[in-house]
Amino acid sequence: MAIAVITGVSAHAEAEIAAVLGAANGVDLVRRCADLAEVLAVAAAGRAEVALVSADLPGLDLSSVRELRDQGVRVIGVFADESQERTLREWGVSWLIGDRAAQDELLEQVHAAATTDVPRVAALPEEDAGSPAPNEQDEDGKVIAVWGTGGAPGRSVLAANLAVEFASAGEPTMLIDADTYGACQAQLFGVLDEAPGVAAATRLAEAGRLDTVSLAGLAPMVGERLRILTGLPRPDRWPEVRSAALQSVLETSKRMHRWTIVDIAAPTDLDEELSFDTVAPQRNMATRAVLDNADEVLVVAAGDPIGIGRLVRAIDEVKELTVARSTVVVTKVRASAAGRNPRQEIEHALQRFAGVEPVLIPDDRDALDAALLAGRALAETAPSSPAAAAIRALAHERLGLAQGRPARRGRGLRKRAG
Repeated sequence: MAIAVITGVSAHAEAEIAAVLGAANGVDLVRRCADLAEVLAVAAAGRAEVALVSADLPGLDLSSVRELRDQGVRVIGVFADESQERTLREWGVSWLIGDRAAQDELLEQVHAAATTDVPRVAALPEEDAGSPAPNEQDEDGKVIAVWGTGGAPGRSVLAANLAVEFASAGEPTMLIDADTYGACQAQLFGVLDEAPGVAAATRLAEAGRLDTVSLAGLAPMVGERLRILTGLPRPDRWPEVRSAALQSVLETSKRMHRWTIVDIAAPTDLDEELSFDTVAPQRNMATRAVLDNADEVLVVAAGDPIGIGRLVRAIDEVKELTVARSTVVVTKVRASAAGRNPRQEIEHALQRFAGVEPVLIPDDRDALDAALLAGRALAETAPSSPAAAAIRALAHERLGLAQGRPARRGRGLRKRAG
């Protein structure tokens, strides 16, 4: 059976490539696509096995390459120079060929791509720009997703304080605000967010230009060994954070940092896709992408009857969204909402209805308010507070943080001028 091939190639090379494919035995040139939209439409219709696309095809980016691969199409990237070749490699294009390649080489690539069970990802050249803040471990770092129920259980505050704990222990740490509904890490750290770091980073990833150096330039240092990639200043900018690009950001951060902590929104449903006739961005795919690529997920809920009820459902949901290990964290634990002995009541309820042993963080409201007002971590403003002790224990006993040097004053959530 002939191999079904489509092309989306720049005008200067399109005619020659089409002529070779059209005359070849065992190859069926299904469509010479005029633009990316046509390429994606033909692929979505299931009419192509292999797609040849040039790096300068208008609109082609990381997300569209991933979309073609999700449709089961093997992608061959056509490049005119080294810059385009590197961009295609950054996108993870499976096969690469120069626009002036010989006919035999072109057909060999088409047949190889069509007969390979699992598309290989083209490796980057050995020479890499490196990073000003490399991960000092021999292996890539780990991603911790801070997720949970709706109702403001304190995900962002927990993520920020955990990041400070990891950095204070001497571990290179990145905090990423990927909440597409209510990003607030910039406010917690006193960082200006007119140019949100996560949006800029995903744009570079889409263009195939994200590396450790460029990511470091977008994520300012807010403490010793701690960087922050700020979130969206307005919720209506959520289409800028595409899931494939966000995954690339996580992978790049893992090469730089021992720990990458990601603050994400609670919703995970995909009802948005019902509103479109074609493939379109989906707001909750950012959360789902982080959960899918996390090494550890913190499932956070408030310690009151409503929060615990939501938590039981979230525990079932997280099992469907990720294979990562999950840890249940109950915040705002207080007698006024959970009974005379709140720890015992919450632990008993979760053991009975969900079969889990939670980490409990007391509702240390005065200490938390003072830390937020000062723009610093609990470890600095109230290191002996019950909430600070609980977060520290979570980092060391559940998440595997090794004991390091004590935090230095002024190196946590510090306010920035401007």
